[in-house]
Amino acid sequence: MKNIVLLLARALLGVALMATAGFVNAAELGAATAAANGIPEYRLHAGDRLDIGVWKEKELTRVVIVSPDGRISYPLVGDLVAGGRTVNDVRTELETRLKKYIPEPVVTVVITGVDGNAAYVIGQVTRPGALIMNPAINVMQALSIAGGGTPFAKLDGIIIIRRSAAGQKVLNFRYGQVSEGKNLEQNIQLEAGDVVVVP
Repeated sequence: MKNIVLLLARALLGVALMATAGFVNAAELGAATAAANGIPEYRLHAGDRLDIGVWKEKELTRVVIVSPDGRISYPLVGDLVAGGRTVNDVRTELETRLKKYIPEPVVTVVITGVDGNAAYVIGQVTRPGALIMNPAINVMQALSIAGGGTPFAKLDGIIIIRRSAAGQKVLNFRYGQVSEGKNLEQNIQLEAGDVVVVP
């Protein structure tokens, strides 16, 4: 444990020194700090809202929403893919494309809404519906937010439907086991678009 703490402290100190020397900007510093703490960077989803600006270019300030196909549109740049990418990725690409028109552009990209990062709980729960995950929740947390099961719920028959490029798959969740501290690997982190079905 001591070694892990020491390694994290060294990584953070190195990043802080680079930032002081001007090697990284604030966004990169935040990403590096998150990485050092083992927190994955948030990846954008369709429906997420971004506030984008360019230093000293007020007319380029825009609020954009990631479209269903994962793209955003921005003046002078046109369309670019944002879905599945980090804020830092989008900022870097915007700066690269804007260099054709603005010398050394300094772009800021701020997430102001994560409506695209939603999972759904349906069936025998008190409050079924969409859950905005900020940044992530597991199955037990989702059930809690949904108010828990109704008296008729079959909590050991819960399934999670997850879609991917390969199609849909079903993951089983046995509430009784997890609530007793058994087979905790079932209590997965939900992903955008997951559907928790409580029969």
